[in-house]
Amino acid sequence: MVNGVEKFRATTPARCQRYIQWHHQDGTLRETFPAPAQVPEAPTILEISFYDQEAFVGEELVASIFYDHGNYENLYWRVLVNGNEIFRDLSAARCHSYIKQQYQQGTLPVQEQLPEEVCTTGNEVMAQVFGECEKYGFEILDDGIYNNDMKLGEVGCTNGGWWVMRIGESQQMPCDSAMDAVWWLSMVDVLPHTEAADCEELLDRPFDELTPDEWQRLREYAPRMESRELVAA
Repeated sequence: MVNGVEKFRATTPARCQRYIQWHHQDGTLRETFPAPAQVPEAPTILEISFYDQEAFVGEELVASIFYDHGNYENLYWRVLVNGNEIFRDLSAARCHSYIKQQYQQGTLPVQEQLPEEVCTTGNEVMAQVFGECEKYGFEILDDGIYNNDMKLGEVGCTNGGWWVMRIGESQQMPCDSAMDAVWWLSMVDVLPHTEAADCEELLDRPFDELTPDEWQRLREYAPRMESRELVAA
């Protein structure tokens, strides 16, 4: 790249370096307009989570990087500015390089800045949730927090108040902190909901109609029950 314009492309850095050396020596490398006298500082990448990262220059947000589960052609990682996708590639590292290069060349779109307290609060919330989830080995995805591919629920902070909404619940439960909220998620029964529903249905059937396999399922389900017992006549 010379002044934001691609001049040459090859399969190895060595070939690109030779191209630069040859054309610099014969005076054909640079464009007619001069390069900037001072190259801007490269943005710093802040990793909120594996799936959510942001690029900053000082305290100013310049771009966001997101992991796209519904990718096309295996290009999972996206660069967004003002909510608009401007680049997509195979890895987060390539997106980081793209942002730094475009910013230093002055060709990166200008990111509109949110109020400072909103950006700071959002970053702090994600950092605290991520730290607490690491203690339990939980995974943060776009639609909530998971444990071994099972969704446990969601955690958030609204107007300074922490809340948790566990899977199967429709209301947010107030919490004192991120630690408290994630702890409540750790209490979620890991039995899949479809299996639990099936076992509850079996409990309503006469026991003499149950097959041996159904009895075994109930035996495995019984230790998880808090308020009901299996009684065989």
